[in-house]
Amino acid sequence: MLYGILAAASALLVTAVLTAAVRVPAQRLGIVERRRMRPVPLLGGVALVCGVGGVAWLGERSGVAPLGEEAGRLLLAGAAVGGLGLIGDLWGLPWVPRVVGVACAAAFVVPYEEVGVLGGAGAVAWIVFVVHGFKGLGRPDGVLGVVGVVTAFGLSVCAAAEVLDGLAALCSVLAAGLTGFLMQNWPPARVALGECGALFVGFLLAGGVVQVYAYAAGHGVGIGGPFALTALATADAVLVLLSRRLVGREPWRSGPDHLPHRLRRLGLTPVGVAVVMGVCAVASVVVGVAVHMLWMRAGGVWWVAGTAVVVVAGMSRVRVYGLAASGAQGARAMSRPRRPDPAPATGRFPAADGRPRAASGAAPATGAPRRPDGVAALKRRSQAGW
Repeated sequence: MLYGILAAASALLVTAVLTAAVRVPAQRLGIVERRRMRPVPLLGGVALVCGVGGVAWLGERSGVAPLGEEAGRLLLAGAAVGGLGLIGDLWGLPWVPRVVGVACAAAFVVPYEEVGVLGGAGAVAWIVFVVHGFKGLGRPDGVLGVVGVVTAFGLSVCAAAEVLDGLAALCSVLAAGLTGFLMQNWPPARVALGECGALFVGFLLAGGVVQVYAYAAGHGVGIGGPFALTALATADAVLVLLSRRLVGREPWRSGPDHLPHRLRRLGLTPVGVAVVMGVCAVASVVVGVAVHMLWMRAGGVWWVAGTAVVVVAGMSRVRVYGLAASGAQGARAMSRPRRPDPAPATGRFPAADGRPRAASGAAPATGAPRRPDGVAALKRRSQAGW
């Protein structure tokens, strides 16, 4: 226990220092995410991978906090997936190589002797889906950090209950490393995770859940526990796929239509979005841990599933891209050409209410002149912080 606490504290400190250190080099090299008026450095994922991986590797080599074979393979595959994400951050990466790379890494960590070949294939597909769900939470400030800390801590408890000490230590180090990263990523963020960090975090969490429940299946724990631990990422992935399908967008095209973005459209601040997402993650993870520890019947997961369905159905109607993200009417509106605005009337003829109309090209009689839509949008994004 003492060695685990020491490893977690080391991961927090090392990741916090590395995250602060990569800011200036990333800005000078132009490795930034231009999503706001100010560019945000993207090498936070590299700092997280180096901090978590370095501390875990030192614990394994020194024997202070050994990982074991399963957790060691998970860490190695997660680092490889993080390297794949770094390629996407530097030069861009199409979705097909990314999906294939994550699937190959997932096939490397699935315990086939416990789940069989058919179950292993399903586990690989589930890992790919959940990893991309976590990736979608990585862009808004602080969201993936908060959700990742909560999920990693809950997964560590479940792994310790199954006497998977190496995986429990790895999850504890990951939770501590994400806490150190949050010191620079809390809104307004000074460093972003990028694809490198988002894929690394998502893969460790999804692969860890599969390893835990592969060994817990013989104890009467079903699939409800894994779903509850990753309910937020799963719900976000389903929401994005469903809404893009309904408006006729390609599912692999990125856009501000994830659950945190829709919460921002409802008026929440960036800090409020991170807090709300963290509270939701705590609620679902607590249910997952309680079901795993047999403190709650498996039927309790239906509350999480029902809430996720309500959230997906409700948030799918929040307007994105200026259109409602559901229904065929939105898809037809996107494909319909926009009508030009009618020319303003001159002052020769009175309006229907008897008042003279403004001359052509003149500003409205009352109120401040309108700003162009693009300038107003940029100003709102700058004030919002992301």
